[in-house]
Amino acid sequence: MTRAMGAAMRRIHVGNALSAFGLGFTVPYLYVYVAQVRGLGAMTAGLVLAVFAVAALIVLPFAGRAIVRRGPLPVLLAALVLAALGALSLGLAGGAATVLLSAAALGAGQAVMQPALATMIVDCSSADTRSRAFAMQFFLQNLGLGVGGLIGGHLVDTTRVSSFTLLFAIEALMFLLLVGVMATVRMPHSPRMADAPARSAKGGWKQLLGNRAMVQLCVLGFVLFFACYGQFESGLSAYGVEAAGISTSALGTALAANTLMIVIAQFAVLRLVERRRRSRVIAAVGLIWAVAWLAAGYAGLGHGSQEMATAAFVSTYALFGLGEAMLSPTVAPLVADLAPEGLAGQYNSAFALVKQLALAVGPAVGGPLGASLHAPYIVTFLLFSLSITVLALRLGRRLTAVQDRPWTGRETRVVSRGQSATEPVAAEA
Repeated sequence: MTRAMGAAMRRIHVGNALSAFGLGFTVPYLYVYVAQVRGLGAMTAGLVLAVFAVAALIVLPFAGRAIVRRGPLPVLLAALVLAALGALSLGLAGGAATVLLSAAALGAGQAVMQPALATMIVDCSSADTRSRAFAMQFFLQNLGLGVGGLIGGHLVDTTRVSSFTLLFAIEALMFLLLVGVMATVRMPHSPRMADAPARSAKGGWKQLLGNRAMVQLCVLGFVLFFACYGQFESGLSAYGVEAAGISTSALGTALAANTLMIVIAQFAVLRLVERRRRSRVIAAVGLIWAVAWLAAGYAGLGHGSQEMATAAFVSTYALFGLGEAMLSPTVAPLVADLAPEGLAGQYNSAFALVKQLALAVGPAVGGPLGASLHAPYIVTFLLFSLSITVLALRLGRRLTAVQDRPWTGRETRVVSRGQSATEPVAAEA
């Protein structure tokens, strides 16, 4: 990595931390703000949360094409300005229509930030440094979310609208501050779709869908996000309260345990997994999450004391955090290595789209199931976790040796990209 690339990467990491801080600052309090503080009711509050997901699903396909054609930095700056306007107007909005439009702007801006920042990491890293760079991104994102949520919780007062207006104004300021930071980044030149023949520009999505390894990774990604992130604040929390009798304070402890596990374990886990097959690391995550769902099953369906149930429930979130720490240096670099030259932005956006879809479907399925059908809920997501292992092992058979074991190509500094395996991957030594 050159000195210029290192300087750009440091600013990108600052960007990740600030954007996550902004998210953690307001998102946990959106429902209370809309339903109670603005007095718009639970229906409008639910629509606001849905608008976030819908806005992301609408803009991400266009974002991928824009990143490829224009580069990730201009797209990121536009997304930050849009998110800042959305946050500021949300803090000032008093009617349902204005709240929904503001939420759409904020949700669209935040959604586009993810693939833009991921593509910037790809452009400013090499095969040697990419896993560590994405691990650092995930670490800073979780740290930013945790610190933002903690500070935001101490600023808000449900009896004063002005406290929420201040909250959203600070979030908007964070995004504008990030515009200033990222505007100083000097990105290395990387191929864009505009540099390629017109045939490649028109066939970007067709080429992606024709990449069977990428399609399999997207299917695997949907299951990963559906079975974990899509349950955190919906099905699993509802199950904990209804089936295990978990208090709201214990639920907060469980969420804190998840973040703490990620913060503590991230770089220790990185050293463990960076010389392991990516497909087998993901397969191991499926087994760890299966154990997490068994612990959740014990918490709600077992016959132990309330203290044991609470401990088991907290351990569920901690085990999820361990799996997340293993995925961060594995999945995102794999998306980058599967992308043909110049199409990393489109592949990152496609994978972000899959994530948003899973996050939209997950709560809709898991929420009612976790609240009322306790045993079927645990069995369903236990099977989903085991399917992660199966899908990961199948994906491993389609990856090239360098895509699955990137350290094997470091001596020659050659990274195989956008191809499917033409021969079986040799067994790991």
